[in-house]
Amino acid sequence: MSNINPLLTLDVVELRDRLASGAVRAVEYVEACLARIAEVEPQVQAWAWLDSDHAIAQARALDARRQSGAPIGPLHGLPVGLKDVIDTARIPTANGTVLDNGRVPEEDAVLVSRLKAAGAIIMGKTVSTELAFMHPSKTRNPHNPDYTPGGSSAGSAAAVAAAMVPLAVGTQTGGSIIRPASFCGVVGFKPTFGAIARTGVLSQSPSLDTIGVFANSINGAAMVAESLFGYDAHDLATTLSPTPRLLDVAKSDPLVTPMFAFVRPPQFEEVADEETVMAFEEITKMLGDQCFEAPLPKAFDDASALRARINFAEMAKDYYAYEKRGRDQLSPEILAAIDKGNDVKARDYLAALDWRKVLNAGLAEVFNRCDVIITPAAPGPAPADLQTTGNPIFNGLWTFCGTPAVTIPLLWSQNGMPMGVQVVGRVGDDARLLRSANWLKSFLNTQGDDA
Repeated sequence: MSNINPLLTLDVVELRDRLASGAVRAVEYVEACLARIAEVEPQVQAWAWLDSDHAIAQARALDARRQSGAPIGPLHGLPVGLKDVIDTARIPTANGTVLDNGRVPEEDAVLVSRLKAAGAIIMGKTVSTELAFMHPSKTRNPHNPDYTPGGSSAGSAAAVAAAMVPLAVGTQTGGSIIRPASFCGVVGFKPTFGAIARTGVLSQSPSLDTIGVFANSINGAAMVAESLFGYDAHDLATTLSPTPRLLDVAKSDPLVTPMFAFVRPPQFEEVADEETVMAFEEITKMLGDQCFEAPLPKAFDDASALRARINFAEMAKDYYAYEKRGRDQLSPEILAAIDKGNDVKARDYLAALDWRKVLNAGLAEVFNRCDVIITPAAPGPAPADLQTTGNPIFNGLWTFCGTPAVTIPLLWSQNGMPMGVQVVGRVGDDARLLRSANWLKSFLNTQGDDA
């Protein structure tokens, strides 16, 4: 990031404070983002829709509001990129498919309304893979354009990694937040299933679809997620419960040093590359008595197949209209998943849904002994292959169980590509997860400095 505007390197929470105080004007910051986009977008290709005038108009209105003395929101003046499967009123939302080219929703998704109410600026729509599945998009990894950025939230991860925006929103049904965040070297936060309402967001698999965020810091992810949490009567996955104080807790010091459980997810031995294995051996060694290894029961070996069964069966139903309208315009990856979903028997689908409780009961035994789990975010760094979005094998289990997870960009491979450490918390314990992740980041950075 040579010659980058210093404003774009600020931690997003510090940036928020400067915008709120007037030390930085929203227009000034948006113009810096637009200049950065003009510089790097030709190589990264993170945006599906962007209108500079629209972004600046929002910034001017927010500056005027602050100057008038009117109340401002907790995300005042912060530009946010939205994955192009999230409806935005009067702004195109094409869901990553040619079948929705020209589609312009009449209403904002619930999460977009919440962003606007919090004072955020809708910067534009970031690239999604086709229908938020695994067919690669045009987006490239900002660290090296020959490497995949991951998927399906490719544009959101890449836009934050390239400092085009400080925040972005994505979705995860398998590994679509944690994996691209790891590959692109940013923080990716997938909250507890149902924490953020999905009304107005493309539905692929209602039992799995989860809204998450990307940021340049753990505290930044906590800050934007806190504004998005909350009940929505139209999304049955949400619940009437108080919004956790994610940012305050994330910034606080734990009362006692967190305990970590290192978990080798199913297929770890088969797919984890040597750098990943060695990195986690080193991390667990550094943590010493604050970390223990927790083997998962054998029942977890089937979790990947069970999650896929649910995903494909629900995709076959939710994407039937796309298949009927233009099967010949869908990718082989989408068609294969739909065809598999059509073959799933009702009894097998319903039985797979029952396994979420069984697996969470197994995880409860682990969480009774630790604060959080640490595990790889991906088998290794981003593959040098633009025909793949990478392997989500280390993410799907946590999506299936509905546990909150965050990936922290702590590692670098020998070829200079980032690698994330995934931290997983108990269902509903998002705030403690983020606080423990902050502690881990600080501890490992200190250990690295002392080495």
